[in-house]
Amino acid sequence: MIKSILLSVDGSAYTDTVLRCGIHCSKSFNALLRVLTVVDVRIFESVVAAGADGFVPIIPSTLYQEESRRILEERATAVLDKCRGILQQENCRFELQKIAGPPSDIICEQALSVDLVIIGSRGEFARWESKMMGATLEAVTRLCNKSLLIARREFRKPTNMLMAYDGSPNANRALAIAGFTAQQFRIPMTLLNVTEHAEHGRMILHEAERYLEPYEITVTSELARGTVDEAIVRHAESNQFDIIAMGAYGHSRIREAILGSTTEQIIKKTKLPVLLAK
Repeated sequence: MIKSILLSVDGSAYTDTVLRCGIHCSKSFNALLRVLTVVDVRIFESVVAAGADGFVPIIPSTLYQEESRRILEERATAVLDKCRGILQQENCRFELQKIAGPPSDIICEQALSVDLVIIGSRGEFARWESKMMGATLEAVTRLCNKSLLIARREFRKPTNMLMAYDGSPNANRALAIAGFTAQQFRIPMTLLNVTEHAEHGRMILHEAERYLEPYEITVTSELARGTVDEAIVRHAESNQFDIIAMGAYGHSRIREAILGSTTEQIIKKTKLPVLLAK
């Protein structure tokens, strides 16, 4: 089911975690790793645009732009060289690629040729992780048509999984990749439904249990109350789960604009990796 994985690396504090997570997935799934680093050219485009539109246009010289791009290119090459050394030591099958362009666009384009994307929860501005969701990550979670595994600052080998399940079509589709992942990781899964109506919640959880029977994994079910995102994060962290699995963006964009996205809130609030299934 998962035979190729895209690793998005940028040399930030999260690159090592993305790599370690990718290695674990590669060995568990027997999958090829496609390691991608993007040379972000937006800095040149925005500076030139700002200079041209300014009261006194100041456009960086061609020499300055060329030198700046050369530095970014060298940095990207160094990141890939480091990845190569680690992956060779781990005896993983891998490919390396460096592409210039807007990061979110390039990641989504390259995701078309893989089954799963692993990306860090933050990039260059990691120190603001608790305050906001990274612009690149937010764009990728919305635009990418493949499932995502969002890595945190430190990698910990998963020993259990919490699957947030509400019976929606997105959540139902997420059962396939969550079940497969738990099976290949050889870890148990707990299904969680957040509801004020216990009987209806148990019915929904039974539906998921039935679906997961062929995966031959240990499955338990639990109910929780409260605001959905807060209840899921609280349950996951207080019960020492290692990873949260869920479907992506289950509500309309209009509702999300008014009330906010449960998906985004969970990604921002939890310290755990999130398997975002699509």
